[in-house]
Amino acid sequence: MGLKRRTKVDSSFSMASMTDVIFLLLIFFMITSTIVIPNAIKVTLPQSQKQTSAKPLTRVTIDANLNYYVAFGKQKEMRVSFEEITPFLQESYAKEPEMFVALYADETVPYREIVKILNIANENKFKMVLATRPQR
Repeated sequence: MGLKRRTKVDSSFSMASMTDVIFLLLIFFMITSTIVIPNAIKVTLPQSQKQTSAKPLTRVTIDANLNYYVAFGKQKEMRVSFEEITPFLQESYAKEPEMFVALYADETVPYREIVKILNIANENKFKMVLATRPQR
């Protein structure tokens, strides 16, 4: 009578909705991966091939005998005790809020001494740079 039966099955499949879902998942994971902050000390390592230009540098140097030296800008390095490093860096930060703290440590210095300085920088939100020598 008036009802017609459909005998032909539509065999084409559209991938448009599938690609939309994939792109949405990709965007979701890209956004959430930038929000996650690892529980580590952030350190900016300079490339040893090129010289990088930075804002005024404050230098902290640890020699092989575990003596500490500090300097701001083009000042000559002066020897200080470990307890004097934090006030010096805070004073330098007051002069130049965009400063970088460059850490020069002898390769024989124990890692725990380097971490002490990195902790000072991390607690005070200073930008830290580890100085390296060029590869030969």
